[in-house]
Amino acid sequence: MTLETLLYEKMDNIGVLKINRPKALNAINAQVIEELDQVIDVIDSDRSLRVLIITGSGEKAFVAGGDIVDMSTMPASEAHKFAKRGQDVLRRLEIVKIPVIAAVNGYALGGGTELACACDFIYASEKAKFGQPEVVLGLMPGFGGTQRLARFVGLAMARELIYTGEQIDAKRAFELGLVNKICAPDKLMEEVLKTAKIIASRAPLAVAGCKEALNDGFDVGLDKGLAFECDLFGDLFDTEDMREGTKAFIEKRPANFTGE
Repeated sequence: MTLETLLYEKMDNIGVLKINRPKALNAINAQVIEELDQVIDVIDSDRSLRVLIITGSGEKAFVAGGDIVDMSTMPASEAHKFAKRGQDVLRRLEIVKIPVIAAVNGYALGGGTELACACDFIYASEKAKFGQPEVVLGLMPGFGGTQRLARFVGLAMARELIYTGEQIDAKRAFELGLVNKICAPDKLMEEVLKTAKIIASRAPLAVAGCKEALNDGFDVGLDKGLAFECDLFGDLFDTEDMREGTKAFIEKRPANFTGE
């Protein structure tokens, strides 16, 4: 895997992915999307990986948006393909089996908010800024912003943020439920890693089942959601991790989960 716009490293069973275009404030272009797709292939095939963290290189930006220079000359047909490709890759990210945490270290505008919303949850630096400012450019969100933001902050607030294009700071994002935790800039990765390590210590198949139930059951109505949960719950009783976890509890010792 050759990456030019991303940096990927693995620390034990936790992956850390950085959007790495600091001179462009980590703006998303077609190459970022293609390389993100490559990283997702690696994540899907790595059974030892338990959590993925996504952040931005440098101190100013997580992702400051789409690359306006590139987009400014796109014909409509190409723009449609660009949006569809971005949507498809972010959807792949959203449904990977492991939890994905966004560590938003600065500006997360346009595609940056869309990328963060495709993660399972968001921790933010006190310096973080969020927004969907596409209408200021005569555009609209194209990587899922009109769909995912409302699932975090509610339909009416998503409408206000998208229609006005205004930015909000980390405090307001926390109040709206977009952000789970606000951290001092120099403590952001420390706090994200702390949570990632807790998740990584849990039974991976159980965590994956929880993620699948939350993703698939959220919008389908309670009865269907409960049916998803029941099936996934039952499936876990055929796993070695379930037997190890219950045995460790009875024996009053830490469990040694293997993902089997």
